[in-house]
Amino acid sequence: MKLSVLERVVSLSMLPQKGSFTNIKLLRVVREDLSFDETENSKLKFVQGEASLTWNLTADVQDKDITFGEVVSQMLIKELKKLDEEEAVEEQHFSLYEKLIGGF
Repeated sequence: MKLSVLERVVSLSMLPQKGSFTNIKLLRVVREDLSFDETENSKLKFVQGEASLTWNLTADVQDKDITFGEVVSQMLIKELKKLDEEEAVEEQHFSLYEKLIGGF
């Protein structure tokens, strides 16, 4: 699935930090796929603030094709559904939610 810069950043932030050995191995691979290479970093000029991450929104960075396996997809879906149940879905989650779970 093609993910934008925002969707990649949101996905990275939603992946669990703990889990079984097997799941952590899967997560390491997905984190590597979602991360940004040197060219993307130089174009995006990420700036980490105290509570936020900003970047050059006009940078010419193409959406990246990311393949989530079933286990990682279910982890992200679980987190998105949890946010939905808590009525805590934010605008930044919207497109990722639609791609992984679908609309109404």
